[in-house]
Amino acid sequence: MLEVNQVEKYYGSKNNVTKALDRISFKVADGEFIAVMGASGSGKTTLLNCISTLDSVSAGSILLDGVDVTEIKEKDLARFRREKLGFVFQEFNLLDTLTLEENIGVALTINHADPAQVKGRVEKVAEQLGIADVLNKFPYQVSGGQKQRAACARAIVNHQSLILADEPTGALDSKSSKNLLEIMSRMNRETAATIVMVTHDAYSASYASRVLFLKDGRLFNELRRGDKKRPEIYHEILDVLALLGGDVSDVI
Repeated sequence: MLEVNQVEKYYGSKNNVTKALDRISFKVADGEFIAVMGASGSGKTTLLNCISTLDSVSAGSILLDGVDVTEIKEKDLARFRREKLGFVFQEFNLLDTLTLEENIGVALTINHADPAQVKGRVEKVAEQLGIADVLNKFPYQVSGGQKQRAACARAIVNHQSLILADEPTGALDSKSSKNLLEIMSRMNRETAATIVMVTHDAYSASYASRVLFLKDGRLFNELRRGDKKRPEIYHEILDVLALLGGDVSDVI
């Protein structure tokens, strides 16, 4: 599904160069739920931006479904993102002038889906995520948790290959965060959605099947959940975060 091979990313020029990513390599299997963690400045958001083609790598390659995204021409990037990637952002990024149904259906409309099928597909995914009863409402009329569910629905309604989530619980209260994480976990299990989630929160990361830890732009460690219960992997995550050093409060 996803292969990140010896990726490097530099910012700046000549006498003031920052190495944000330092020869990072890993693979994500089809249907995996991966969390990426690290302190501020560790490179986790830069990594997500490079995978999503919102930023370019300085060296290395990133393959999605066998296609090297680093070689896609600028004029083809927007189409690639629409067809292959689903995005869930911290701030929801819903259009205030559209209902939730219209927000979710935007991805289908842009990709020229059959208009006769759009409503049915939107209603199906909304039912899966528990927001079928608020589809006719506008974003300002629903809760933060319902907005984020709508954002998740928009991300998966077009059957994109990869869902990229950037701090998806960052703007939610603890109850809404738990509900969203359980929904994402169920999405992963029931629809085989492949998810890469960047998070600073150990609780959120404990829902993933594998957790990658970055430090100073390098892959520091990884944990696999396997058959472990979520509380057990949660405490293991905390142990690794403690080993990362620095201000652990930045990543917990």
